[in-house]
Amino acid sequence: MVRNIVVLGGSSHPQLTETICNHLGIPPAKILLGKFAVGETLVEIKESVRGKDVFIIQSGGGKVNDHLMELLITISACHTASAKRITAVLPLFPYSRQSDIPYNKTGAPLAKVPGQVSRAGTYTFDSRPQTPYPGQQESLGLGSGADSLHTQLGRLKTDDRRNGVSNPNSPARSNTTSDTSYSHHPRRSDTIDSNKSDKSEDFGNGPATVNGTNGIAKQTTKPPQFQPQPGYKQWVAQAGTLVADLLTCAGADHVITMDLHDPQYQGFFDIPVDNLYGRHLLRKYIQYSIPNYQKAVIVSPDAGGAKRATAIADALGMPFALIHKERRPTQISDRQNATMMLVGNVADRTAILIDDLADTSNTITRAAKLLKKERATKVYALVTHGILSGDAIDRINASALDKVVVTNSVDQADHLKRCPKLEVLEVGNVFAEAIRRVHHGESISVLFDYN
Repeated sequence: MVRNIVVLGGSSHPQLTETICNHLGIPPAKILLGKFAVGETLVEIKESVRGKDVFIIQSGGGKVNDHLMELLITISACHTASAKRITAVLPLFPYSRQSDIPYNKTGAPLAKVPGQVSRAGTYTFDSRPQTPYPGQQESLGLGSGADSLHTQLGRLKTDDRRNGVSNPNSPARSNTTSDTSYSHHPRRSDTIDSNKSDKSEDFGNGPATVNGTNGIAKQTTKPPQFQPQPGYKQWVAQAGTLVADLLTCAGADHVITMDLHDPQYQGFFDIPVDNLYGRHLLRKYIQYSIPNYQKAVIVSPDAGGAKRATAIADALGMPFALIHKERRPTQISDRQNATMMLVGNVADRTAILIDDLADTSNTITRAAKLLKKERATKVYALVTHGILSGDAIDRINASALDKVVVTNSVDQADHLKRCPKLEVLEVGNVFAEAIRRVHHGESISVLFDYN
């Protein structure tokens, strides 16, 4: 029995809330969740939370936007009601696959435009500072200093004389060494204002304009049509930072989640985030439910999940294989497997696919087809978050997968009725133990330990 604690369950996964409360030995708090006719979310807490340790359980599956808004309103209501601490328990974190700025080989949004004309070799008096480094001169704008500037000024004067240009305002030259100290005064037509007036054009539809200084008529031209420069990419929406800021501004003091798709998501928060591992449940399933698992092979369906799969393989002493998505043209006739190649040996062995999330199930079904083509006897898919949206169930039923094992971080009641290959692992006990330890101020490092 845990005292001075309040557990509020959202509408996303009522069964998980009940499992957690049964493990803790407390009843779930009474809360009214509904919607107005216009579609706005209604949240009303029927119990006092003043000075209590509040845990709000809401998963990110199903209607993600409605569940996220419901969570934010519930957090704000508890914060307004003077709750001592508010912890958001998110088995599946919403928008976890939308990291702020994904890695791109082309570089930053302000990358150099390809094919840009280089201005190397042209002289200018405008100096641009370079990136400083140890031992560098203080300024590289004037080259070797004032002597280089005087030399360039002398060259300009010589060029003007060769072109037949004279400057009446310049003083008479003498044989003294102070001649180079006089500044060069350009002609009226060489000034910035004169150049602007000479280059000005009438963008209207009227007759040709006449320059008042020179009296030269110029042909009317239309402004060039605007076209975006190549080499720039569109700005991406920063959904990761936005969701983190929304939870923090609503009043959350702590976040508990499981198997974030991108570990960098924890850096978006200014509050503590506990990212639990679902691989322990998957490891136990391999040990107790797969016969002769020592002879099986752990397979990662992509390079991004290699670290997650190798952690399980090392803990169980099993071999490891990787499916690499090859972008170059291959000689494989099958179009479905034309961009995937297997690194490792799965012939006459059971292949166990390990992934953190299955949404449309396109990756694991294609990987299963490739493994069966490489003469794997059976193919299991062990996934932490089984979202299985769209036609994922139909794709799994028609695929080469022998069994798909997911946790109930998302409600799987409807999926179980439609997919005979599906098996669900209970994850409520893990979150209940994490809640108990956080409430009592105990360490949760035991939940991360394989031993």
